[in-house]
Amino acid sequence: MPARRFFLTGCASGIGRHLAEVLLAAGHEVFATDLDEAGLRTHAAANPRAWPVERVHLRRLDVTQAGAWQLVFAEAERVMGRVDVLINIAGYLLPGFVGDFDPESVHRHLDVNTKGVIFGTHTAARHMLARGDGHIINIASLAALAPIPGISLYSASKYAVRGFSLAAAQELRPRGVAVSVVCPDAVQTPMLDLQVGYKEAALTFSGSRILSVADVADAIVHRVLPRRPLELHLPRSRALLARLADLFPGTALWLRPILERRGLARQRKLAKHRG
Repeated sequence: MPARRFFLTGCASGIGRHLAEVLLAAGHEVFATDLDEAGLRTHAAANPRAWPVERVHLRRLDVTQAGAWQLVFAEAERVMGRVDVLINIAGYLLPGFVGDFDPESVHRHLDVNTKGVIFGTHTAARHMLARGDGHIINIASLAALAPIPGISLYSASKYAVRGFSLAAAQELRPRGVAVSVVCPDAVQTPMLDLQVGYKEAALTFSGSRILSVADVADAIVHRVLPRRPLELHLPRSRALLARLADLFPGTALWLRPILERRGLARQRKLAKHRG
């Protein structure tokens, strides 16, 4: 794959950090952003071989602010000459049952997960449409395919990401700008670590295995970037189950107790291991 210029969000940890390193190792130029700029810079400074200063640019970006998107993305276009690919990775999750979460949690999920992706896609599209070329990749979740009790706000925000991305693809693809949405199952990141202590998040841990950040990065590099699919689900087996629950919501009523028991058992095992 020829060298390209990437704009990434959520690069201080998890998928964003690993993907930035994979792209840099392959010779690409990366504009890496995160709300936690200090954490991002500290990690990059501690790993200079993985974060070569001549090909990586580190900036603070609050994805919930449309104005910040416009300023930082315009800077990336100036610094790198253009942005070939935008990858929206930044996300937020706090488990909670419907009767328990507070209004701030509602705002935070929708502001970061949904509005952040919409603002980023809108901003990148304006630049990419002007030259008739580009690729926007939005990270959703398998929780965008099947409603997940206990993390209903996260699920709702990711449903919105998927719906928006598929609609945007129909508008932008005929004009040369591809939009892909990636829906992974649970991934081993700080966001997953946070959920171990919440019984509300039991279903998150109900799969046969937890994906690694390398699994997601590999899928993006080898499947999404070259093929530009409308959407990609990881892994396919869990995606089929999610599709079933989405098509026939009643199945979730009898599947949930089975999956919940499995998830709780894995949570206890993980908690014991961490202790």
